[in-house]
This record gives sequence, C-alpha cells and structure tokens, in this order.
Amino acid sequence: MRSLLEIIRETEKDKVAIGHFNISNLEQLKAISHVAAKLNVPVIIGTSEGERDYIGVHHAVDLVKSYNKEHAKGNYRLFLNADHTHTLENARKAAEVGYDAILFDGGKLPLEENIRATKEVVEMVRKINKNILVEGELGYIGSSSEVRKEIPEGAAINPGDLTRPEEAARFVEETGVDMLAPAVGNIHGMFANAPEPRLDIERIREIKKAVENLPAGRQVPLVLHGASGNTDEDLSVAIDAGISIIHISTELRVAWRKGLEEALKENPDEVAPYKLMPEDLAKGESGGEKITPLQ
Repeated sequence: MRSLLEIIRETEKDKVAIGHFNISNLEQLKAISHVAAKLNVPVIIGTSEGERDYIGVHHAVDLVKSYNKEHAKGNYRLFLNADHTHTLENARKAAEVGYDAILFDGGKLPLEENIRATKEVVEMVRKINKNILVEGELGYIGSSSEVRKEIPEGAAINPGDLTRPEEAARFVEETGVDMLAPAVGNIHGMFANAPEPRLDIERIREIKKAVENLPAGRQVPLVLHGASGNTDEDLSVAIDAGISIIHISTELRVAWRKGLEEALKENPDEVAPYKLMPEDLAKGESGGEKITPLQ
C-alpha cells in the first residue's frame, strides 16, 4: 500500500494536486468519499481541532478506515489529516490514534517561536510513528473557515507580508517538517459578495525553488490552505507553480447549509435526519456538472 508521501510525489510528476477536504459530519465524509471513488483518486480528509472535538478523534479515524475498507479499489484512498493543530498535546492525541498527517499551525507566531514549537511537534510525532507526515505553516492567513465580509485582521496579503523563500527554506531545514503551508495571498474562508484576493503565483514558484534546493530528502511538498472561493484558473496556475495539496472547507460548509435549508423547506414535516439530506448531495453529485480532479 502506497504511503501518502509516495502518492504526493507521484501526482506531482503529473502536475496534479491532491484535494484536502474538511468534514464536520457524516454527510460531508460520504459525499467526498463518493466523488473520490467516482474519480478513482486519493483524497485527504481534514478535521480541525474544533471538528475533532465534535466528531471525536477516535471516531474520525474509525470512519475513514471503514470507508477505505468498503471502497478500496484502484487509486481510491482516504487519508486523514489533523488540520490546524495548535498545541503539542492535541498533536500527540492525533498521532496516537492513527492520523496519517498532522498540521501544526504556528503561522501566527514570530518566526523563531514558530520554528521552535514546530520542531518540538515533529520530534514528538516521530517518536510515536515515523510514518506520520507533519506539516508546518509559515505566515498567518486567518484562522476560521467562514463566509467573510472582510480580510481577517493580521492576515498576510501584502507582498511584504507573504512567506519569504529564504525563510521557507530555513523553516523546513530547522524544523524537519514533511510539508509546508506558506502564505501566498491565500486566506481562510471566503467572501460573501467579493472575489478572493489573487494568489501570488511568482511567490509560489520562488518558495518551491527554495525548498527544492535543500539537501536531498528535505525537498518538501507545498500546501495551499484557504482555497475556497479562489478561481479554477488561479488554482491551476498555482499547481503548475508548485502546489501539491489544496485545502477546501468553507465551500463545503456553504453547500451543506444550502442543501439542508432546501431540504427543510421542501419537507417541513420531516423529522428523520437521513431523509432530509438530499441524496444527490450525500452521494457527492454535482447536478450534472462535470467533476474533474485538481490539475
């Protein structure tokens, strides 16, 4: 069975990114799994600290394992990531119960403190299971998957605030992370009535070049967070520039709410939850629109 890192490296050769989708409930997991099976592709399931508190860290692991067992064929595979983990203890919990990857989010910390804290998480996770991938975040891009009216305070949007290539290389080398999430004009969440800021594609290329020039074995994949609301064109160019994983959460939350509101309106007397969620949404259907991998 191929590891997550092996699959990332294989898809990088084809200029295809792996989709990372956050879940808060069974309906979201079911929809993502059905689409992944239909496309015959691997995907990463993410659960933030809040989502893990709601679902339960053990339950999240068990659910993903059960879906892998039920649908295992071809290239389909679900991997589980402990998204946006802010403490050493929460990283430990995810590692001990069997997550495939852990993102330690020190993006809001000063560089030196971020390096120290991230390195501590990497060393701890390695002792528990050396096969778990640890991702670090460099640069603050907001902290919540929500529909926004304005850019989050302190988010790195201006060119001078984005992740610098030399800092990215230093961060990777000193922390030992397996993946890096830089700030390249992306923000968490999406705007209600305005387009997302454009990604800084040239900065992505510069960061990718910087981490590729590290010693053998330290060239790490780049992860794009906060992709909800970004245009397909921006994402495609970002992948070509060096992005290997793309995170989407807010768009899924919006789709879930709209689907539920429509179901309640159409079935005002229904009380059975499994009868309320539209079957096409639960199965990941797109209303006739063609679904394609991120490339």
